[in-house]
Amino acid sequence: MKTLDFLHRWTGGLIGLVLALLGLSGAILVHKDAWVMLPHAGDALAAETETVAATVTRLMADPAARPQSINFASETFGLHRLSLGKDAGAYADQAGNVVATWQSQWERPEIWLFDFHHHLFAGDTGETVAGIAGIAGLFFVLSGIILWWRTRKTFEFRLWPRRMSRPAIVRQHRDLGIIVAPLLLLSLYTGLTMIFRPMTMLVLGPSAPSAIGAGLKPPPPLKAELADTIDWAAIVRQARQRFPDAQFRILSLPRGDSGLISLRMKQPAEWLPNGRTTLYFAADSGRLVAARDALALPATVRGFNMLFPLHAAKVGGLPWRLVMTVSGLALALLGSLAVWSFWFRRNRPMPARRPATAN
Repeated sequence: MKTLDFLHRWTGGLIGLVLALLGLSGAILVHKDAWVMLPHAGDALAAETETVAATVTRLMADPAARPQSINFASETFGLHRLSLGKDAGAYADQAGNVVATWQSQWERPEIWLFDFHHHLFAGDTGETVAGIAGIAGLFFVLSGIILWWRTRKTFEFRLWPRRMSRPAIVRQHRDLGIIVAPLLLLSLYTGLTMIFRPMTMLVLGPSAPSAIGAGLKPPPPLKAELADTIDWAAIVRQARQRFPDAQFRILSLPRGDSGLISLRMKQPAEWLPNGRTTLYFAADSGRLVAARDALALPATVRGFNMLFPLHAAKVGGLPWRLVMTVSGLALALLGSLAVWSFWFRRNRPMPARRPATAN
C-alpha cells in the first residue's frame, strides 16, 4: 500500500497539471456551439436537399478557391466551417456567404482550444503525450479508489479544501475523487480510445481494433485527378436519395492520391455528431464509387462509434453536457491542487527543540 501511495503522489505531482488543463479545456469545449458568437451562428438548420446543393455548388464553384472540406451546419450551430488549407479557414452561412475568415488557428479561440485539448499544440507527438497522461489518469482514479477505502470512515464531501494546507488538500482530493471517480473513468477511457485504438479491447473485446480498422477502411484509391468542373448538386442529390433521412455533415476533397471525394452523413440513429455513413465519389467525374451504411456496420464498430459522443457530450442534450462539464472541472480541480500540494505546500519539518541547559 505504501508503494501504491508513493506512485499515486509522485505521478500526480508530475503529470497532474497536464490532466488539469485537459479537463478544463474539455469542459469549455463541451459548450463550444453556445459560446462561438458570430452572425447566423444561431440560425435554424436548413437541411433541404436543394438548399444544400445550391450552397455546395456556390462554395465549390471556383477551382482555385474551393475549400478542402466543408463541415456543414448542425442543429446546434448554424454555420458551415470551411477548411482552406494549413491553418486557414472560414465560416459561411447556410446560403454560402462567408461571415468570418482566419489565416491562423490563433485567430479563433475554439480552434486553438480544440488543438490544445487533442494535440497539446504539438501534433501527433502532443496527442501521444495527452494519451499517456490519460493512462496515468486512469491509474490515479483506480489507485485513488484503493487508497480511499482505508480512510472511508472519515469521508466528508467538500468542493474546496477547508484550508490551503497540505493535509486539508489531500483530504478534499481523496473524498471528492471518490465521488467523481465513475465520471473520470468514463471521460478518460473514452478519450483514450480515440488516441490508442487497442484500448477498445477493454470494453469491446480483443478483436475490436482489427474489426474497427476493417469497418472504417475507405475504398481502394482511384487514379483520378480532381476535375475543375463537377456536378456538386448531383453528388448532394445522390447522397440524399441513398440515405433520405440523413443529415449532410462533411464534404471532403481527395486526400493524397486517393482520387475520392467523400461525403459523410449522419442518420438519426447515429450518436456520432458527424456520422459514419459515408459516400465516395470519383474525383474526375463525380460518379458514386461506394457507400457505407453506418447502421449496417458490425456491432463492435457501432459500439466504437458511440464512445466519442459520450466523451464530447454530443449525445444526451444539456443534461449530459452538464455531467461532462462536472467531470472536466473536477479533473481540473483535482489535478491542479495535487500539483500545488505536492510541490508548494509540503509540510515543513518542525524545528528540533534545544535541550534545556542547567543554570
